[in-house]
Formats: sequence, structure tokens, C-alpha cells
Amino acid sequence: MLAGQDYDYRDSELQGILARGRKLVTTINTAAGTQRTAAIRAFFGRTGERLTINGTFSALYGQHIAVGDDVFINGNCTFQDSNKITLGSRVIIAPDTKFYCGAHSLDATQRFGVRPDGSRYLVTYTKPITVGDDVWIGGNVTIIGGVHIGNNVVVGAGAVVTKDVPDNTVVGGVPARVIKPLTPLA
Repeated sequence: MLAGQDYDYRDSELQGILARGRKLVTTINTAAGTQRTAAIRAFFGRTGERLTINGTFSALYGQHIAVGDDVFINGNCTFQDSNKITLGSRVIIAPDTKFYCGAHSLDATQRFGVRPDGSRYLVTYTKPITVGDDVWIGGNVTIIGGVHIGNNVVVGAGAVVTKDVPDNTVVGGVPARVIKPLTPLA
């Protein structure tokens, strides 16, 4: 799965990781205080200092998500982390943002595989998503697997990011494109 090869999500090992993830996400979304903090630390593969999750969020595995320092994730964000999602430091994610690592073939005949016993399974392949430091992602943004967002970037609300984003830029639109440069940080 992490190598980007097709996989069957019904695999027993993956189902175990998913079950663990669902339990921890439920705790994160419903608990408070030290119980919530412990669930966040247990869920994510790596968390930096001062991670804030404001409201509820959704993710699958958790262990594939690495987060830097001073990251703010607003409500109703989705991390479809069937591959690695890496967030740098000082990243702000507005509500309703979606990170989608998984994809399926454009060829309908390739979307389902057949096991030796004749049963069929949904074929999925994945690519990682990387977000640099000092990034602000606006509301209702979708980021597709395989994308690298550079440092000092603003992604405008409603954008669909399908290609890499260079450092020091503002991007927006569907698909997202560079709108203007930003002054590099010192």
C-alpha cells in the first residue's frame, strides 16, 4: 500500500489498523483533556509540539500521518491516509479540507481485481502527500495523492490541488494554479 501498489483494503492486517484508528478517532472527537491528548499521541505516527485539532476530524490509519510543530487543523477535515501524509511546522488547515492519498484506475475494467477464489475486490493505489512549513490551506480544499506543497504557501479556499505547488506562492482554482508569488521568508 505505502509503495503505491494496488492493495485490497479488506486485508486482515489493514482491517486491524483501521479498527484501531476508528477507536482512537472516536476518542479524539468525543473526549477532552488528557484522554483526548493521549488518543492524539497514540493515533498519529508523529506529532510535533502544540498540535491543535479544533472540532471533529476524520482519518483512517493515523500511523501514516506525521505532523510538525504549531499545526492547527480546523473542524471537519478528512485525512484519507492510505499513504503517508506529512505536514510541516506552522501549518494552518481551514475547515472541510480533504487529503486523499488513494485513487482508482481510470480504466473501469481495472478497478476490481479477482482473488484466486474468484471473489472480487476494489483495487486501490496510493501516493503520499507532503505539505511544507508555513502553509495556510483555505477552507474546502482538496489535495490529491502525489502532491508536494512547498514552504510559505497559501492555498485558496475551494482549490483542488492536483500538482505540486512551488515555495512562496498563492494557488487557487480547480485545478489549482499559481495566482501570485509571495515574498520568501527570511
